[in-house]
Amino acid sequence: MRTAVFITARVKSSRLPRKALLKIGGKTAIEHLIERAKRAVRPQLVVMCTSTNPHDLVLAELAVKNNIYFFRGSEDDKLDRYLKAAEKFRVEFIVTVDGDDIFCDPELMDQAIEHFLQTEADFITWNGLPLGAACAGIKVEALRRVCELKAETDTEVWGGYFTETGLFKVEQIEAEEALRRPEVRMTLDYPEDLRFFERIFAELDAGGRFFSLREVLSLLEEKPEITEINRGVQAAYEEHLKKSAPVRLKS
Repeated sequence: MRTAVFITARVKSSRLPRKALLKIGGKTAIEHLIERAKRAVRPQLVVMCTSTNPHDLVLAELAVKNNIYFFRGSEDDKLDRYLKAAEKFRVEFIVTVDGDDIFCDPELMDQAIEHFLQTEADFITWNGLPLGAACAGIKVEALRRVCELKAETDTEVWGGYFTETGLFKVEQIEAEEALRRPEVRMTLDYPEDLRFFERIFAELDAGGRFFSLREVLSLLEEKPEITEINRGVQAAYEEHLKKSAPVRLKS
């Protein structure tokens, strides 16, 4: 069983321009996530899944610089991009992580693969984690079927193709108690989110050391005021999601 972590990223971002390339704690945001993905034990490879837009060439170059693979595909159709990347690298199961979720933990990436090996589920999600801490697992055979059935070419928000159609075996992993903080926002979309990440790196990133999601949550337990830095943007984020292309299958 060949497995991989696919990091989904593009330079284009309207709410926080070029957010993947913003420096936090001495590295770009995307490089922090690359480091975390490379620490996962279960996947055989890590792939930067970006687009053919010329502006995204820099992400492919960062992938090479950080010793991971890259794939450049559709700008708007993430699912098509995943499928073509999976075909290129002959992968049977992928763990997807959005490039703005830079605290997604390698422990969770490994657990998603382990859960797939136990259940052979088509799609694996998490319940109870902070927003932006989770990854998702996709069986490539199921992904291929979705790409054959879907009517939309804009799949920026795509989970519903697996969870809402009733066509696939979906498994949800319950976060353990120490990680169960669904009210905490850990995704990079707005200037307030950047300040949130900067504060955490200032507290934990002594000398550029790696720190886990568990350490981040322990810090937030000690200093709950940090979670207030970006709490106010969540309503705008949810409103943005409502404008995403709907789940539509071919008739």
